[in-house]
Amino acid sequence: MKKDIHLTAKELLYMLQIKPGDFGKYAIVPGPADRRDAVLKHIKNPVRNFSFMEYTFYSGDFNGTKVTTGNGGRYSADSAISAEILCNGGVENLIRCGSSGALKEDIQVGDLIIVTSVIRGEGVTPYYVKDDFKTVADPKLTNALASAAEKLGLRYHKGPIWTTDALLRETREIVEKYASLGAIAVDMVSSSFLTIAQLSNCKGAAITAVSDNVITGEMGFTNMNYYEAEQNIIKVSLEAIKLLENK
Repeated sequence: MKKDIHLTAKELLYMLQIKPGDFGKYAIVPGPADRRDAVLKHIKNPVRNFSFMEYTFYSGDFNGTKVTTGNGGRYSADSAISAEILCNGGVENLIRCGSSGALKEDIQVGDLIIVTSVIRGEGVTPYYVKDDFKTVADPKLTNALASAAEKLGLRYHKGPIWTTDALLRETREIVEKYASLGAIAVDMVSSSFLTIAQLSNCKGAAITAVSDNVITGEMGFTNMNYYEAEQNIIKVSLEAIKLLENK
């Protein structure tokens, strides 16, 4: 009988030569590399921890606290790999810095969404949890993000979001269904990211920049408010770490 071949996350850490203490207490995990590089501008003496496919992570000092950052993936599948690596590598607090589409008319392009829970609609988490599992963000980390946004005077919304793999299948019927279930925004990452954090006993939170409004049809990729929001989610994440560390 053929034995199943399965590479565990711990074996992957060994393969990537990641040692205990390489990562920081906190990890700020955006999707694209340019957003990661924006975080790195705030990190002193960053050291590259590893490169895996096109993903590269660094750790360094932020205001006296060791912080890790890297381009952790744009979708549920690759973000799951990053979350597994970071959790097994000893990170205690994971903060996802992403983008999302609003599912409420009063949410504007450039606003921030602070995630409280996730309605899972992607294909990764069924391999981890049953349908009745409740994917939620860590309350303390989430409240720190909200306090940081308020301190910085930024417009934000807290609530559940829906994660999907099928960006081009967001039909009116499907969108209305998830909006009726309470989702205030939709993304392609938070479900796997936060689910794996929960299962790994890591504190996980997610903050997103609103790139468009699915309900009104407003597009934001040519709107400067969205690009400012991309910077603001980084500022909020860093400020939240300062608040949590009382610095």
